[in-house]
Amino acid sequence: MIIEVKGVQFVNKGAELMLYAVIQQLQDRVPNARLVLEPGPNSPYDKRAKIGALQKFSIKKGRFDLNKLSYFIPKRIRSWLINSFGIVLEADVDIILDASGFAYGDQWGSTKIKHLCNEILRMNKSDKKYIFLPQALGPFTRDVDVSRLRRALPKATLICAREKSSYDSVTNIIGKHSNIVQFGDFTNLVNPIVDQHWRDYTNLMLIIPNYNMMSDRNVDSKWKDNYLSLLAECIKIGDMKGMTPVILNHEGHEDEKICTLIRNMSEKNIEIFHEQDSRKVKGIISVAKLIVCSRFHGCVSALSQGVPCLGTSWSHKYEHLFDEYGLSECLLVPNNSGEQLESKMSYALEHSSLISETPRTIFKKESSDLWDKVVSAIK
Repeated sequence: MIIEVKGVQFVNKGAELMLYAVIQQLQDRVPNARLVLEPGPNSPYDKRAKIGALQKFSIKKGRFDLNKLSYFIPKRIRSWLINSFGIVLEADVDIILDASGFAYGDQWGSTKIKHLCNEILRMNKSDKKYIFLPQALGPFTRDVDVSRLRRALPKATLICAREKSSYDSVTNIIGKHSNIVQFGDFTNLVNPIVDQHWRDYTNLMLIIPNYNMMSDRNVDSKWKDNYLSLLAECIKIGDMKGMTPVILNHEGHEDEKICTLIRNMSEKNIEIFHEQDSRKVKGIISVAKLIVCSRFHGCVSALSQGVPCLGTSWSHKYEHLFDEYGLSECLLVPNNSGEQLESKMSYALEHSSLISETPRTIFKKESSDLWDKVVSAIK
């Protein structure tokens, strides 16, 4: 059985954490599965080979998707490609697990939705399975997108919306279809790795930025003017409270630029840290006293481990996440004053006990239930 995991990579630590979560569950539950990943600038060969993944050869470029041609290549040639070079074409993929996180909606182009819908329909026509793992979906307001999704989504094997807005975005298009369910993020099942270096820090305060906060994808334009200064102010307040601020790059080059700008605005020459292993990133977060975070899976890693967290939002997924943990007050807004930031910081530190073992255990049980459903669909 060949299973493609779609939408993951090795630069964005949230995407990598989802990949490790999928690998962990497949190894435990579907041991005969052979994993395949598509190459890309953030998913190089050496990284894919290290986890034993087969190599997906996608006949797709820009607006053009010719993967349907793979079905016309004789099976003996396709088998030779797999056995000799580890190269897999779409025609040989049995199941797609889509772990894109947040890739389909008005904030992204229609081309992605066009390719997605065509792929679902091809898989369905060949009696193969397309499963959306929990992710943010929508909103969908472009007529061309709605038309394509209305035709394709009922053909998907399983659609796991991560929160109610995503669930509503899908059901508003195809109704309450039997293949649509709602489950939260599943990376809470991945155990963190904590290096001794980070255990030696006392009162660690992590700043985790996100370049999307200042991009056109953020519908709240006020963030473009206030984002950097707000994070710099958080650093100043944390320092006054006796914490040790460190900026942690949770993605790659684009976030690195923001990290540098924040450090340049700060009165202190604070450390910018880059960690390649997402499980170690989760470990760093686990020992922090407080994090100020703009990356979704950074927030998940904090909240799911009981670490006080202040968040910023450029998508509905953040509001839903903090609401699930009963900590909506810990979301920042672009016009927060220094006094308000200090108050929110104190609130997060004082109310960390709200993130008790009980809700965290419940969310982990839900993640286990999710994989019961996914594996049932696979088998």
